[in-house]
Amino acid sequence: MTTNSVGTAPRVLGQPDRWWEDLGVGDVLRGPGMTVTDAHLVNWAGLTCDIVSLHLDEEYAATTQFGQRIAHGPFTLSLALGLTTQTGYFSKVVAWLGLDEVRALRPVVIGDTIHPEAEVIAARPTKKPQQGIWTLSYRAVNQKGDTVMTFQSSFIVQRRPEDGI
Repeated sequence: MTTNSVGTAPRVLGQPDRWWEDLGVGDVLRGPGMTVTDAHLVNWAGLTCDIVSLHLDEEYAATTQFGQRIAHGPFTLSLALGLTTQTGYFSKVVAWLGLDEVRALRPVVIGDTIHPEAEVIAARPTKKPQQGIWTLSYRAVNQKGDTVMTFQSSFIVQRRPEDGI
């Protein structure tokens, strides 16, 4: 390891630890955006075997109500979940508990830029004093500001250690 200009070893910095106590009801996380590409649709179809003409066949998709290929709904959901982890608040997640109230509201097309917003709608301790649960209400929003998908998701999260726990 090299030394910095004052002769000491440099600090190694990353995202700070975020604990259950660091978010409360009403807090909103906004993740970064990602522009959906043809590669996303093709790779998602290959990964999941969700090989449907609406997502992969330009000629067929042109004849549908959408007039073009659209992204897989589960892809949009996964993208919103994944981009939210980029906020740095998920390093202390113990377990993902699942999804509720998933709604696809608008199609996502190639070229759309999606970013997530996730509001904490519940934060409660568990029977285990070292853990709590967050429930977040997500919105996946496109570059026009349209909400394209909504859902809720819950996580068990480590609580900040206290002496004796």
